[in-house]
Parts: sequence; C-alpha cells; structure tokens
Amino acid sequence: MEIRRAGAEPSGRGPAEWFTGTVRVDPLFAAPDPVRVAMALVTFEPGARTAWHTHPLGQTVIVTAGLGWAQREGGPVEEIRPGDVVWFPPGEKHWHGATATTGMSHIAIQERLDGKTVEWLEQVNEAEYRR
Repeated sequence: MEIRRAGAEPSGRGPAEWFTGTVRVDPLFAAPDPVRVAMALVTFEPGARTAWHTHPLGQTVIVTAGLGWAQREGGPVEEIRPGDVVWFPPGEKHWHGATATTGMSHIAIQERLDGKTVEWLEQVNEAEYRR
C-alpha cells in the first residue's frame, strides 16, 4: 500500500500551448510501469479550456466542482456538472473546460501507451468555444 499525501507534489500552471486561460494542474497519481494509469485534478478559471486533443487509450473526466463545457469534434458543446463522468474514447478529438462565467474542476484519468497519454492539437478558438 502507498499513501500519497495531498500537496506532496506541487501544483502547476497549465501550459499556454495546451490551454487557454488560467488552468491549474494538481498531479494525483502516475502509476509505475507496467501499470499505465495517470490522474490529475485540473481546475479551470471562467473561460479557460484545453486545446483540442486526443488520448491513445481514451480519457475519463469526473467533474468535481463548478460548471463546464465539453465537445467532441463534429458534436455540440455540452454542459458538464459536478458528479458527471465523461468518457472520451481512444483517438476521439475533443476539448473541455469551464464555461465563460463559471470555473470548473475535474479529475482527469488516462492511460499511457508507449509513454504517451495525450496528443495535443490546435487551440479551441472563440467561435468554437462560444458555440
């Protein structure tokens, strides 16, 4: 058994290449090989969001606070709320983040494939975000 104490790893700012707006990433867990799971608590200020991206083995997002939006390529922007569990299948191009007026936090869970958990793509532009 291993207990990882809250605050054992420092919070980090979400890099501008991967996020729009103010985003904080708190690492929760990255399993050692051969286990592939990694988790983080991601907090988005109002208007903040990820860039478009995919995950080689998919991603599960559990909304813990606030109000957010998520969209898969070609689909509508959908509201996500605390307690919602969102599954993005492997390779599905998508983004997620806070609404324009309310912050949002979620736990992001994904698995590594060949050492990689995510493929970052282009930024979500304002027209896409406010759709």
